[in-house]
Amino acid sequence: MREAVRGLLDAVDSRSADIERAGTTLLDCVDAGGVIHTAGAGHSVAMVCETFYRAGGLAAVRPLWDPEVVPLDGALRSTAAEREMGRGKALVDGVAPAAPDVVVVFSTSGRNPYPVEIAQESAARGVPVIAVTSLAASAGATDRSGSKVADHADIVLDTGVPPGDAVHPDGEPRTSAVSTILGAYTWSTLLAELHRQAAERGSVLPLWTSANVPGGDERNAELFARYSDRIPELTAGLG
Repeated sequence: MREAVRGLLDAVDSRSADIERAGTTLLDCVDAGGVIHTAGAGHSVAMVCETFYRAGGLAAVRPLWDPEVVPLDGALRSTAAEREMGRGKALVDGVAPAAPDVVVVFSTSGRNPYPVEIAQESAARGVPVIAVTSLAASAGATDRSGSKVADHADIVLDTGVPPGDAVHPDGEPRTSAVSTILGAYTWSTLLAELHRQAAERGSVLPLWTSANVPGGDERNAELFARYSDRIPELTAGLG
């Protein structure tokens, strides 16, 4: 398994031109005061969590999510929800992203209506869409809505996850899924590229500091003040 994962990570590194384009798109958004909306369903919700309110992560990120597509409180329900036509469109309509915002959609197979509609409706609003998906997995999956996530994206970041996700044992893989590993690595690689470009441009990235290190709360206070109006999830439940 180790060799398989390392090979897939190396393949992500080889697609540096796409990462560079995505980094420029995100930096343009942040510099213009926009928000990056991140979306995913099923286990791709893990990637939404990875992008939001994360130590070392961008503060200008809003999770674009529907609780029905999270499997923790109903696995079969979540599978049915991401296949439901209209759910992704309704979510985008409710949040109403607009330029200079960017939408990032995580979907390994890119086939279900929920992530497809999020990408499609965002693009229809003139908002740049970045798809973090697997072209191999997508090619091996029949679509359920007439198109796939990558069809509506301005930039496609190919994670290279094999069809079925599992990579172990060799020859007949049945376990050791890699989509979360590759999705998280792709996002972290994109953040590193964003940092590089920001340094060249002279931009200051709004990055969270861990709340568990000295001074973390104080450093984050300014970011809460800057983004809470546009990202209500930062202060939801506080009364």
